[in-house]
Amino acid sequence: MKYRFAEKVWIVFFAAFLCLNFGNAQNISISKLKFISEYEITHNLSFKETTVGGLSGIDYDKEKQLYYMISDDRSAVNPARYYTAKIFFSTKKIDSVVFVDVTSFLNAANKPYPNSKQDPVHTPDPEALRYNPLTKQMFWTSEGERIVNAKDTVLENPSITIIHPDGKYIDTFPLPENLKMKASEKGPRQNGTLEGLSFADEYKTMFINLEEPLYEDGPRADIQSNNAWIRIFKYDIATKKNTAQYAYELDPVAYPTIPENAFKINGIPDILSIGNNKMLVIERSFSTGRLACSIKVFLVDLADASNIMNTASLKENPASHPLVKKLLLNMDDLKIYTDNIEGMTFGPDLPNGHKSLLFIADNNFNPMEKSQLMLFEVIP
Repeated sequence: MKYRFAEKVWIVFFAAFLCLNFGNAQNISISKLKFISEYEITHNLSFKETTVGGLSGIDYDKEKQLYYMISDDRSAVNPARYYTAKIFFSTKKIDSVVFVDVTSFLNAANKPYPNSKQDPVHTPDPEALRYNPLTKQMFWTSEGERIVNAKDTVLENPSITIIHPDGKYIDTFPLPENLKMKASEKGPRQNGTLEGLSFADEYKTMFINLEEPLYEDGPRADIQSNNAWIRIFKYDIATKKNTAQYAYELDPVAYPTIPENAFKINGIPDILSIGNNKMLVIERSFSTGRLACSIKVFLVDLADASNIMNTASLKENPASHPLVKKLLLNMDDLKIYTDNIEGMTFGPDLPNGHKSLLFIADNNFNPMEKSQLMLFEVIP
């Protein structure tokens, strides 16, 4: 088919418009992150007969200038859901957060998800949420469940689900075998599975990550470096196939616990592609006896990493070329309280043309914790 010159010009313009307005972050240069402001969402804020809390993921819709925030409520307080909000900020501070809607996730039967008392095998554990403006669809992850004890065994696989913005179910992605829950100490750990999600390559690719190591890949992170390897999974969105897996080594837990040998963790709560085979990765460390979390943001290069899809155990066969990471920011250096940061997204450009980057903290519906927003300027 032949086009007149004017039509060709329009097609080129329209394609450029799509890339500028709907394409996900591509080839963003980041040398450092400059802190601008912190904002606390009112604890247990009541909105449309729900309790706002557990905000563990955030994404920005550039076309509508809206933010989508997923709650990790396992349908215990209210049905599993995400919130839509407007966030107003300047180059000096976050001015306000206005919630405008709440949407319940619906399962394949077109019903809200049950809680653990109603149906523990089908109760979700929502963690990550991203919006695809090209298809007008949302992708969200659940960590599933793994309870193995003398009283009971509950095995629910993690999941990656596609929905309409109104919450209606569309489809799920098939999982590789090493993401399926098992009663033996093989596969994912409880509450250590699919925490982060990011699109890449103009929404042709999806990356998801484990929060903690698979049993067969090694131990959980500890105070000393101990080869705590997690996996980042690459998916082709068109075929829904897992095409690659990459090895990423967690830093040690940032602080010793009080008392000694109490609960501690370091893991990855979110990832964000910046194009050119690079992504931002959050590591979130918590130690009993210290209320604040230690948050690090790394710039990670995937270019030369080896595909470990066929590697059954990183303990037995370490990756020849793991992901390379470089520390961009340690929020401890800000000398302010940082809570349970679990999500990040690029927001609108600042007046100087630099990108904004927002982080959100999950308060676990705990009055001792904050639903905290952190705003940064991206310095090229």
